[in-house]
Parts: sequence; C-alpha cells; structure tokens
Amino acid sequence: MLQEIHIQNYAVIENLTVEFHPGLNVLTGETGSGKSVLVDALDLALGGRASPDAIRTGADRATVTVVFCAETVSGSARKDAVGVMPPWFDWLKRHGVGGETGSEIMLRREIHTGGRSRLLVNDEPVTLAAAKELAPLLVEVHGQGEHASLLLREAQLDLLDVFARTGESLASVRALFAQRQELEREWIELNQSEQERLRALDLLRFQVDELNSAHLAPGEDERLESERAVLRNIEKVRLAAASAYASLYEDEGSALERLAATDRALDELGRYDSALVSHREPAIAARAALDDLARALGDYLSRLEVDPGRLDEIEERLALLDRLKRKYGGTVNEMLAFAARSREDLARLEHADERREGLGRELASASEPYRKVAAALSRDRRSASLRLAVEVRKELSHLGMEKARFEVAFEDVSAASSTASVGPEVTGGPKGIDRITFLVSPNPGEELRPIDRVASGGEISRLMLALKTVIATSAGNANGRVRTLVFDEVDAGIGGRVADSVGERLKRLARDNQVLCVTHLPQIACFADHHYSVEKTECGGRTFASVQYLATERQRAAELARMLSGRRVTEAVLEHASTMLKQGSRR
Repeated sequence: MLQEIHIQNYAVIENLTVEFHPGLNVLTGETGSGKSVLVDALDLALGGRASPDAIRTGADRATVTVVFCAETVSGSARKDAVGVMPPWFDWLKRHGVGGETGSEIMLRREIHTGGRSRLLVNDEPVTLAAAKELAPLLVEVHGQGEHASLLLREAQLDLLDVFARTGESLASVRALFAQRQELEREWIELNQSEQERLRALDLLRFQVDELNSAHLAPGEDERLESERAVLRNIEKVRLAAASAYASLYEDEGSALERLAATDRALDELGRYDSALVSHREPAIAARAALDDLARALGDYLSRLEVDPGRLDEIEERLALLDRLKRKYGGTVNEMLAFAARSREDLARLEHADERREGLGRELASASEPYRKVAAALSRDRRSASLRLAVEVRKELSHLGMEKARFEVAFEDVSAASSTASVGPEVTGGPKGIDRITFLVSPNPGEELRPIDRVASGGEISRLMLALKTVIATSAGNANGRVRTLVFDEVDAGIGGRVADSVGERLKRLARDNQVLCVTHLPQIACFADHHYSVEKTECGGRTFASVQYLATERQRAAELARMLSGRRVTEAVLEHASTMLKQGSRR
C-alpha cells in the first residue's frame, strides 16, 4: 500500500508531502491544478521516464520519494500476517538490497539538471531495469492513454489467470516447460547440419589433442615461475641463504651459540633461585626454533645446485604455457577445465546418433506430461473466460456501455511454437498453449475486434475498471495484501448516471485494495474514503501546487460544491453536495 509520497522541485511542486490511506483516495481540483503531476511523480519514482525539463525552475535537481507498507486486507502490518512475506521480499533478496523482511520499502528518484538521474531502493542504488521489475509488485497505474497492460496479449492472459485462479497449474506448466526446453536445446544442437558437426569435431579434436600433449599439471605455471625466479638470481639466493645459515650456526658467536650460553647460565641460576626456572623455557623454545631454521637453511643450500640446462627447460615450458593460455585460459587450472569441457563435447558429438535416439525418447517422455497439464490449464481458462465475459458485460452495462459486447478469443499456439525441425514435436510455452485476445464491440452492429482497434480512451478506462472490479470481486486478494491501484482520468468522456456507477465500482474495488483516483466529477468524489484537494497558487511571480487533506465533512462538501457549480457556491449547492456525501458513504 502507498503510504507516503514526498516531492521536491518537480514541475509546479516545490516541497510537498502527502500521506495516503487504505480504501478509496480521491484527488480533485481545478483543471491544470497539478493533480496528474502527483501520478507522474509516482511513475517517476517507480522507474518512469526522467526528463530534466521537469525540474522546477531555479533548482538543480528534483526528488521524488515514495514509501510503501505491507498492509494486509484486514489492516494489520506484516508482524500480524503470519507466513505472509512482503510482496517485494523476493525482489530485494534477488537484487541484494537490504530490508526484505521489513514492513516498509522506500524508493527515491533524483533528476539532475545535467540529465543524470539515479534510483534508490531502501537507500541503495539500483538499475532502472530492476526498478521497473519491482514496480508491478507495488502499484498498478491506469492513466488515460496508458493502458498497455490491457492492450498486450500477455497481460490479458495474466488477468484471465488471476480471475481463473490458475496459479498452481501455471507453476506446473512453467516447471515442465523449463525441463523440456533444456532437452530441446540439446536436440537442436544435435540436429545441426552434418557439415557443421564435422567442423566442430575437427576443432574439438585438435584442441583436445593439443592440450593432452602438453601434459598439464594443476598449478604448474606458478611453481615454474617461482623456480625460474630462483635460478635467474642463483648467486644472490645462495649468498643470502649462506649468510643466514652462518649467522645462525657457523660463525663464531652465532645466534645458536649465544642461546646455548644463555641456557647454561639460566640453568646455573636455577640451582640457586627456583623462581628463575620458568624463565628458562622461552630460551629453550627459541633455541629449538632457530635450530630447526638452521637445519632447513643447510638442506636448502645443499640442494641449491646450478643446472645449466634447467633454466632453459623452464623458459621453454613457460613459453609453451603462455601460448596455450592465450587460446584456452589465463591459468593452467583454467586450461584444464577447458580441456575437460572439450572432451565432454567431443564425446557427445562423436556419439551424436546414439544420443539423438536417447534424447528423442527423453523429449517425448518430457513432452507428454507438459501436454496434459497445459491442456488442463487451457480448459480451465476457457471455462473461466465465459464467466469473465458475462461479469464484464454486467459491469460495462453499469458504466454507460449497455450495448457493449465482450468476449475472450483463444488461439492454440502449440503447433506454431515448435522449434525442433525433426524428432518429437515440441509445443507450447512457459504459460501453456493459449494465446488470448480481449474482443469488444462498444456499439450495436459492430463486430467484435481487439480492444486497441475499436475502443476509445474513455472506453478503455471503463473496460479496465470493469475488469479490475470483476477480478477483485470474484478472485479476491489471493495473497492477503492490499494492492495499490491508481486511476488517472478514469472519468474521461462520462457523466451523470455513468459517473455515479464508476464511483460505486471504485468504492467496491477499494474494499480490498487501496485505490487512488484523479477525477473531475463530484459523482465519483462523493464515494471517497479519503479526499484530497489539489490547488495551484501564485506567489511572488512563482506558481506553487499544494495538496490539502479534507478531513471534515464540511470541507468535503465545499469541494464537491465547487465541482458542481464552479466559483459561485450557493447554500442549495452545498446542501446538494452534503446529500451526495451521505449517499456515497452508505453505498
């Protein structure tokens, strides 16, 4: 649920904070007062198009911050909704953003005059693509001319699935399709042209032979480079090792000789003062450690022999490894991994006929359960589409489209979606075997056609409202969370009785959802649970937009009266407005 929006230096808004509530939130005001700017600002925070032209004159940047809370339908926060995670939980976890178990999420969008913009979620920067993926989890915006979610066939199918409650069947179809798709990819690779297969075999054989003949050993390059460094500086190494060995063991007054004398002296002292006995242990330990070091240096010096040909061998071997690295990987370990993959690919191509036969059986075996589940899903959708059409037509009749017809057309895409040219037929997709189209005929005598070809903006608005009302009423709120639905200019092209019906439908939709509606019509505004008045004023040669929450019935009646009669508000108009409010609250 949208809890708060804070806007700074955006369009005609200098500094504005608005808190929203569950139920039906209505924004009204004169034409051009800035009502739709709030919706635009919300869209911006959710990853919409950012333009420096929207920055208020004189400011160097514009900022929009929105806060959503995981409100449940019953009104309790997440801590009271046992087992119900916030809708953004998976998104935050997937993108590594903190706060996934919290009951609130905050998005902030900044636009700078230079054209740069950034988007933050819970104060952590995210990409625009990630934000657009998050947006549908938080809010649905339905603006005049912005009904893409209703015009796209994929989205229409999603709406039908919500109405039909096909969640479990759809999940099964997706899982079976993913399993089958993996086999299909391998099938396509195996069925490439024989010429391409032979070329691939030649290349793989050459690569495998070259790497096998090199007799690579894990970590070999690192060991050889270390040995080369020693051989290139053999005299310096020998001198340093000999000097260290002598100072520890051979020289007169060496470290071990002095420690031995110290040990004898401490032993003598211990005979007379037992308190000093414990102090002898560090000296004994130091002498043992230095003795081990001296032995190691002696062994190292004994093995430090110069082999005139060894350095040449190392240089030659490292040159070979460098040449192979340029082709197969940056380290010997990476080359070994490449060799292992190449051997697997080679074996697969050399036994392509045998694998093709086995893969065909696997693909046929994987396709059959997919077909059954997808066919069952299709039957459920077709049955639900008939109920959906009846309910939508009922709603449209209340919204001034009494003669409108609405149907859902189905197309079986199973045959068209096959991508394998030979072998078992592979059909359908991750959402099954259906492609649907919402068809509408707004007026008698007109044939049913896709929505985008026959419906006006106002008709699409009402159709969207009808669909949302039907789905919300019939399917309910599946996850128990309050969804936020925004309707901008839903009253376009309507009035009178139809406007009253639109308001009633919005009220019904707001029972289990948070609805934000921008409207010019008092017949809609009177149904509001929460009413906001947007006003534009001029001060000091600058224009400012402000939003006032109308908390009392008197304030709301005054705003409705203004909407009814303009600037001249009489007692009769105020009384009529009060009557509308009372009627709206009872429905």
